[in-house]
Amino acid sequence: MATARRSDPSAAVTERKAPCRRCLATGEVLPKPRLIRFVVAPDGMVTPDVAARLPGRGLWVSADRRQLERAVSKAMFQRAAHRAGIGGPVKVPERLVDDVVTLLRRRCGETLGLARRSGQAVAGYDKVKGWLKSDRAGLLIQAADGADDGRARLKRLADAVGVPVVDGLPAAAIGRAFGREMVVHAALARGGLANRLRVDVARLEGLLEDAAWPSSSVVDEPLTATDDAARAGRA
Repeated sequence: MATARRSDPSAAVTERKAPCRRCLATGEVLPKPRLIRFVVAPDGMVTPDVAARLPGRGLWVSADRRQLERAVSKAMFQRAAHRAGIGGPVKVPERLVDDVVTLLRRRCGETLGLARRSGQAVAGYDKVKGWLKSDRAGLLIQAADGADDGRARLKRLADAVGVPVVDGLPAAAIGRAFGREMVVHAALARGGLANRLRVDVARLEGLLEDAAWPSSSVVDEPLTATDDAARAGRA
């Protein structure tokens, strides 16, 4: 599934400015946008913190499904927590990887919806084309299941003006954020929401097992006990 590549100039600038953290699975030091943060809740449960806002000592893992599964299976969270001085038994949920995917999917949907409600997003071929030509667009979003000709024309225009492209989301997922059944073409204005969505989609793609966006809702899927929002008041 294609998306805004990390080789995009704008993506490179974002990563150069971002603080770095060490992945507990690989030992590699990476920019925070390429990692997932976890904290240990008061009950000892490892909890994903995809927004990197929960209190507590952060444990960081690359946004890569293989590395996260390895961290779970090899008890790397427990060892990292011990090194960080976190006392007590540390427990890892069985569905931790899938819970992170759910949280990132929800966050992508929320970002799209917030951009739409705040006037920082448009949908439809002609509106998106106008934003690209007027230099207002900071991110082009195109549905993976949209017609190739229209997607190719807008991508050429986006490439010409240096706007990154996210082109792996299904039309139904984009449409829900705009209150429609399907949306093939959308654009976000330059700024924090466009940057956030681009980072989150890239992280999500690294965690999807089959490189395909799940068919269920981006926003409305129920979460398990590791929902970071649910734990925020207890961490």
